[in-house]
Amino acid sequence: MNGTRIAAVGHYQPAKVLSNEDLAGMVDTSHEWITSRVGIQTRHIAGPDEPVDELAAHAAAKALAAAGLTPGDIDLVLVATSTAIDRSPNMAARVAARLGIPSPAAMDVNVVCAGFTHALATADHAVRAGAATRALVIGADKMSEVTDWSDRTTCVLVGDGAGAAVVEAADEPGIGPVLWGSVPEMGHAVRIEGTPPRFAQEGQSVYRWATTQLPPIARKACEKAGLTPADLAGVVLHQANLRIIEPLAEKIGAVNAVVARDVVQSGNTSAASIPLAFSKLVEQGAIRTGDPVLLFGFGGNLSYAGQVVRCP
Repeated sequence: MNGTRIAAVGHYQPAKVLSNEDLAGMVDTSHEWITSRVGIQTRHIAGPDEPVDELAAHAAAKALAAAGLTPGDIDLVLVATSTAIDRSPNMAARVAARLGIPSPAAMDVNVVCAGFTHALATADHAVRAGAATRALVIGADKMSEVTDWSDRTTCVLVGDGAGAAVVEAADEPGIGPVLWGSVPEMGHAVRIEGTPPRFAQEGQSVYRWATTQLPPIARKACEKAGLTPADLAGVVLHQANLRIIEPLAEKIGAVNAVVARDVVQSGNTSAASIPLAFSKLVEQGAIRTGDPVLLFGFGGNLSYAGQVVRCP
């Protein structure tokens, strides 16, 4: 085989929806204040009895069903998350147990908001190297569990959810070369630290970095796939903030692409945001099978990773 492809995708969000009006009853904020600054209108919030691995397993089961596969067809499980409270067993092992996947390699990938695109690249490499046959790649986060709900600068941003993709070998490359990196000396700009862990960020620093430093990196990811931004049918950026997504997409130059704006309904779901938004575009028929789509994650650790994939 000459490459890999995404065979299918799936997503899952908890039933509880928290609106801006609901938040206005909890902290000093308003619908107008939130939408003018971040563009978010609603977000889904998991309950205390809905752990990260449950969210991940629901999304993964949908991706498996869409691919027409069974748990026994998977031999690698990668879960991108930064909200796993327990250190062991990891989320990947817990998801494998929930789904009944026999003896897979099971690893968590913690690159925060860029976690899914890092995990997707890792699965691509593993399958092409012959170390795995089929992989489940999942982004799942329960940001509500690491949020200070009295801090209006962060609690208005977050949501919970999961998205998943099945990666398998293909005759033609369906997952382009990854372009990844970080700015480790600025890792303090986005943090989940402390006991209990709490999410915090330097919003203006992240905004300036994302809108000025990332466009040429995203364009280079297209170049590595042998495409120009104008060739893209879709762009799925990390759903951090609508005020970051829109200028970043414009500066990339993907003039013919559908740009995912799921952040409006789902908030910032960290590692879940890209597969969640991508799966919704596929489900809605906004992008078609074979279309080139840029997936580009960025954020925590000031890390980034992007690749062009073909729509399943």
